[in-house]
Amino acid sequence: MEMVENFGLNLHRIDKDVARCDRNLEFFSKRENLEKLRNVITTYVWENLEIGYMQGMCDLAAPLLTIFPDEWIVYSTFKLLMNRMIKNFPNGDQMDSNFANMRALMQVLDPGLFDKVQQNGDFSHFYFCYRWFLLDFKREFDYEGVYRVWETIWCASRVSTEHFYLFFALGLVETYRDIILDRNMDFTDIIKFFNEMSERHDLSTVLLEANTLINNLQLLCNDNE
Repeated sequence: MEMVENFGLNLHRIDKDVARCDRNLEFFSKRENLEKLRNVITTYVWENLEIGYMQGMCDLAAPLLTIFPDEWIVYSTFKLLMNRMIKNFPNGDQMDSNFANMRALMQVLDPGLFDKVQQNGDFSHFYFCYRWFLLDFKREFDYEGVYRVWETIWCASRVSTEHFYLFFALGLVETYRDIILDRNMDFTDIIKFFNEMSERHDLSTVLLEANTLINNLQLLCNDNE
């Protein structure tokens, strides 16, 4: 009975999130597509009941559903995605490491910005990146942008670095470096700024910035050898 009650509570959470997932898109205005999304998430939760449903899972599954027509393909892909992403959810231990790594990267690659950030209202704990890491930047770009970001992160893990997402996150910050400095942004300011910029970023610029950061770190490492 306890397992049934637990699953029932998870179904309630799933239904709430599915009902409001990306309803601005025509694709999710159709009931059959919402049902597919519900089925994918419900299957995952049933097979991982010790984890259960957590807010954000629908966001990660939704873009996959718009590409693959078959639920079983979406589920298989979502399951593989969650193998990496689950560490960022509250039951995992990756999020604090992400914040610490972002702090270290900025200190090394842009000490000027890091110093100014601490002087002008410290947001160097990088909590404003929480949504970025939890959802793999899904809410920062439109769907076409999300596909490109995800594909780049996946490919980079094979040919460049499995930590590309960290450089991409810092690239997002660096893209607006001058604005951040000119406005003396504090934590509240930067949260508001990036919320307002959601789906308005120039993805090509951010990707180029991320790649530059990787190259700069490699140069620093080579110089220290």
